[in-house]
Amino acid sequence: MKLPSYHCGEWLEGLNEGVEVYNAINGNLVCKVNSDGVDFKRMVEYSREVGGAALRKMTIHDRANMLKALAKHLMSKKDIFYDIAAQTGATKVDSWIDIEGGLATMFSYSGIARREFANEAFIVEGGPEILSAKGSFIARHILTPKRGVAVHINAFNFPCWGMLEKIAPSLIAGMPVIVKPATATAYLTQAMVKEMIASGLLPEGAIQLICGSVGDLLAHLDEQDVLTFTGSATTGKKLRSHSNIVEKSIPFNMEADSLNCAILGETVKVTDPEFDLFITEVAKEMTVKAGQKCTAIRRIIVPAAKVNEVSQALKLRLDKVVMGDPASSAVNMGPLAGRDQCLDVKDAVAKLSDFCKLIYGGNDASFKLVGPDTKIDAFYPPTLLLCDKPLTIHAPHNIEAFGPVATIMPYDDLDQAVEIARLGKGSLVGSIVTHDDKESIHFVFNAAAYHGRLLILNRDCAKESTGHGSPLPGLVHGGPGRAGGGEELGGSRAIKHYMQRTAIQGSPSTLMAVTKEYVAGANTSSSSSHPFRKYFEELYIGESLTTHRRTVTETDIVNFGCLSGDHFYAHFDDLAAKDSLFGQRVAHGYFIISAAAGMFVDPAPGPVLANYGLENLRFVEPVAIGDTIQVKITAKKKIKKDKRPEEKKASGVVVWDVEVMNQHGTVVALYDILTLVERLSE
Repeated sequence: MKLPSYHCGEWLEGLNEGVEVYNAINGNLVCKVNSDGVDFKRMVEYSREVGGAALRKMTIHDRANMLKALAKHLMSKKDIFYDIAAQTGATKVDSWIDIEGGLATMFSYSGIARREFANEAFIVEGGPEILSAKGSFIARHILTPKRGVAVHINAFNFPCWGMLEKIAPSLIAGMPVIVKPATATAYLTQAMVKEMIASGLLPEGAIQLICGSVGDLLAHLDEQDVLTFTGSATTGKKLRSHSNIVEKSIPFNMEADSLNCAILGETVKVTDPEFDLFITEVAKEMTVKAGQKCTAIRRIIVPAAKVNEVSQALKLRLDKVVMGDPASSAVNMGPLAGRDQCLDVKDAVAKLSDFCKLIYGGNDASFKLVGPDTKIDAFYPPTLLLCDKPLTIHAPHNIEAFGPVATIMPYDDLDQAVEIARLGKGSLVGSIVTHDDKESIHFVFNAAAYHGRLLILNRDCAKESTGHGSPLPGLVHGGPGRAGGGEELGGSRAIKHYMQRTAIQGSPSTLMAVTKEYVAGANTSSSSSHPFRKYFEELYIGESLTTHRRTVTETDIVNFGCLSGDHFYAHFDDLAAKDSLFGQRVAHGYFIISAAAGMFVDPAPGPVLANYGLENLRFVEPVAIGDTIQVKITAKKKIKKDKRPEEKKASGVVVWDVEVMNQHGTVVALYDILTLVERLSE
């Protein structure tokens, strides 16, 4: 069976026979992979002109909801993906990480986009920058979708998650994608893309798939495109140095396999819970996905005095690993993705063995396989090596066996442990297992520059910890140096990677029109109708209300103090207040904003359903007894909300800019108040 690519709206089989891909468990032929016949130039143009144009017509919330619906659809088909994933040698746990973990990432990005960004086709970032003395010339930063395509070249170890964690932020940003999975497991990626296309939930051209070589694809990219890569550092360097990528300064993000480390704290005793946590975490990272994780622990850094205890404990734990066909419930570690991957691991272990002592497993180790149809070609046993001089022997800091292989390294003190960790020249993740916060602090601030993520594991967080090897949607996934020097995930930052950040300069009123956000100094207007009497659609940005005035009295301060229980000396003690920075008694700040609410709220029932929150509060100047305050509220931003099934009324959030001024026109308090306002239609 030839594995087709999805090309310009149709499925296309390669013209030639292609690379044969085999079942990792039994060696049976699964498919043949070849991209000959794909018109890569046309493919790129199709993404830009068809997919990109359709996505840019949608708001960020539209795209996020599309992603949520797609994730739901794919989740309903997960049994199909699990069945196919079994051919890669993945256990149920391995596949859960890849399939449901990937779909969870899609759900997460849908939520991130709808929570953090307005329901527009662009993003306004940060506050206004005042560029002139009188404030008539300002600037804002906006992000708009790049007018190109995001090309994602992925590794073989996570054929679903590796694709989904990249396409989620790309599509939300408004960029179509071309996905190129690794050949060894491309059939699983292809099955998921096939369901995406069949769902009809994505605009045509939003996603295309290359099964096979990328041919001359990179030669057709330009400055509006983005290229991302996950895989070996060697391949990544070749892609990064491609003449067209260099010439056109095409954004390139690389996440490479790295020699991640786990450190056992110097203070940890063998009888401490942390010792068992350390052994469990290391063994798990060696055997989940048969060690084929870019975040797997490769270097086990332990106090010199505990090398024997750690070695013995790990051997006992690894003795319990049952290898074979994951269809058997007894099996907890399957094969590598294929024979070629197994040969690569054997070669790396042979090289490591020239410098390190093999203490468990290895190329010549005998092992049993569970399952009647298992073929030994792709299986490799858990393997431990010992490097007794990690500061002078550099092989384990340079050679990675991408499988169930790790090297134990002794250290004399924590400074030396950090120095050993640094020899990896940058990694995706490092861990320390300790219950001593001093050790944690020392490790973090001396090792952070060399890692994309750090885990501090101990008894306090172990039950809920997601572990050393789990990248999460809200956290940065990437690292310096050997790890590729890039970033993926990291919440909203990943979405922004596929957008162009532009500084916009002009008058406050013009920039309010452009960004659809009110800024101080922009023209405002008001009507005879109170703005709280208007529905969401009827309100416009810049609509303003200036309230009546109110004089603050001593009675106000006393009553508020009794009601709130706040009897701070600056409000009640004449002598102490005179010696304070205020020089006199002043009103409570929270009384001022409470009084302000009473001045601008329209009390009768109407379209305003609730106060939704208060943000960015600043008390600028004190308000003394006898001062008179007045409030100006201005519609600053509108965010349309999706109506949930349990909600009776459709609504949106209106952000109001609130200024409280005294009798001299001096601002005494600034903040944003959010109201939930009924919409006229769903």
